[in-house]
Amino acid sequence: MALSLAFSPCPNDTFVFHALAHGLVPGAPPVEVTFADVDVTNTAAEKGAFDLVKVSYAALPWLLDDYELLPCGGALGRGCGPLVLTRPDGPRDLDGARVAVPGDRTTAYLLFRLWAQGQQPAVIDVVPFHEIMPAVAAGRYDAGLVIHEARFTYQRHGLTSLVDLGEWWEGDTGLPIPLGAILAKRGTVDPAEATAWVRESVRRAWADPAASRDYVLAHAQEMEQSVVDQHIGLYVNEFTEDLGEEGRKAIDALLGRAAAAGLVPQISNSRATAWMS
Repeated sequence: MALSLAFSPCPNDTFVFHALAHGLVPGAPPVEVTFADVDVTNTAAEKGAFDLVKVSYAALPWLLDDYELLPCGGALGRGCGPLVLTRPDGPRDLDGARVAVPGDRTTAYLLFRLWAQGQQPAVIDVVPFHEIMPAVAAGRYDAGLVIHEARFTYQRHGLTSLVDLGEWWEGDTGLPIPLGAILAKRGTVDPAEATAWVRESVRRAWADPAASRDYVLAHAQEMEQSVVDQHIGLYVNEFTEDLGEEGRKAIDALLGRAAAAGLVPQISNSRATAWMS
């Protein structure tokens, strides 16, 4: 019986999951793939909609009763943080500003809220991430919170970076940025088996990058090969294969700070032990 698997159409996800999605991982069951932006998968996972699913680390406190965090396959790293973009004549702070964000439970928005404490935007709207830069450039918003390949293309829209939230986070904590997580549904998917399938899919992607190229390009928002390659090189790294101790510390720091600030629920000790083990 096929497992349901949901992830974004972004190059890092299609690169990582190409082998698993195409039945190239020995011993793995067939999977039915759904492509969706992370704001959609965060909401769907809260309803238990998928067996394996890519979500934001910021959404974990609402999901760990039903899902187990896998130690591989996600997006966590350095120099890959979200950006807050404005027009060159835009605001230098966000008091009274209209801001577009890619999702209310995304890691990008959680980092934004931690950074922006004390500032009072007038409007926060959730906007599909590929629409944010055009909306800021057109003046519909004063600032936009962007992710993914926007790091490489925002200058084309005539925009400037107000803050790199990755640089802010790394400078403040010394830790990498936990962005996207892979979850396995409790009682449906054995997390040890799922870890082995996903890790093997990552390793096959690295061993033969050309094998996934057509698949990646077919789903990429940004079709230029150079941008796709930069995207994969930045977001698929050693933490994708294994979170390791440093990755776990980064997740603990993000969710611990957010809980202390009242931005997310505190994770129960039993669930924390499960996903940190």
